[in-house]
This record gives sequence, structure tokens and C-alpha cells, in this order.
Amino acid sequence: MSSYSRKQPVRRSVEPRVAVHHPNLQSVRDGIPPAPDACAAAPSGAVLPAQVPAELLAVVEEFARHMNRHLAEAVRVGGQYANCRGEWQRLVLYALTDSLAYNSLVVGTIAAYLQQHEIDDDLLRRHLQSPSPDRYVTQEALDLLAGLLGSLPANAPEREAVEPTWTSIGRQIAQRAAP
Repeated sequence: MSSYSRKQPVRRSVEPRVAVHHPNLQSVRDGIPPAPDACAAAPSGAVLPAQVPAELLAVVEEFARHMNRHLAEAVRVGGQYANCRGEWQRLVLYALTDSLAYNSLVVGTIAAYLQQHEIDDDLLRRHLQSPSPDRYVTQEALDLLAGLLGSLPANAPEREAVEPTWTSIGRQIAQRAAP
């Protein structure tokens, strides 16, 4: 007895899927102002490795999970509170801005990593689709990157009493990513 799925041919795409970018999104990206505390990562002098570090893969995976959770929450509460405008706008915007914060932080962390490895600014601008490569690089992104890579955060005193929150979170993500 064969199952229905075995009787149906497997549908496979011959060409790899390519993300479709809406042409008007560029004007939206160009309108994003730089972060108030935007900065650039100091070059580390290290050569960009051929493989992406497991810690960066882990932070992208974890933050994407958080972003998706917040986006799903926006959809859920959007439908649930459609008849109550005040609750709808409050809860939907909370969820969407939480997702946006995770997105900005992970983009800034990856941009800072590439800046540390002295990737060409023009290439970074093209990848970020932004005229300013350090638009997303904030102190929080640098702290998260330091935690991921097991280094001290930039601008941190040698014996700071309390480790920055994002450095601690980065260390936790790196520990979970370690084999």
C-alpha cells in the first residue's frame, strides 16, 4: 500500500530561489537615519576567514527566531484586536518595533564584524544597501560582537565591574554554538 505522497511527483525547483527585492524599498532604506550613537568597528588586523564563524551563524539564527516570534505576535494581536483600535495600534506597534530592534542589532553586529576584518566600505555599502556602512553599527552591536567572539567590548575599561548586557548575551549565544 503506497501513500499518496509517493504517487505524486516531487516538485523541485531547478533554479535556486532568489529573494525578490521591491524596487521602492531602496528609498525606504535611504530614509533610515543613522543610529544616534552610530560608530564604526575598529579594524582588528585579522584576515576575514573563508568560513563564517559558528557564533555569527548562531546569532543570526537566534535573532531571526526572535524576529519571527514578534512578527507572528503582530499578526496574531492584529487580528485579535481589530475591533479595538487603541489596543490594536499599541500591541501591533510593540511587536513590530521589537522585531525591528532585533533586526537592527543583528545587522549592526554583522556589519561591525566585517568592518573589523576591513572589508571594503563600498562592498559593505552594497551589501547593506545603504549609503552609510556604519548606519547600523552601535555600541550595543559592538558589545554583542565582543561577547560572541570572546573579546572585551570596545571602550570598556579593563576591570569594569559589570559586563555590558549585550556582551553577556553574546557570550551565552557563543557558548550554545560551541560544539
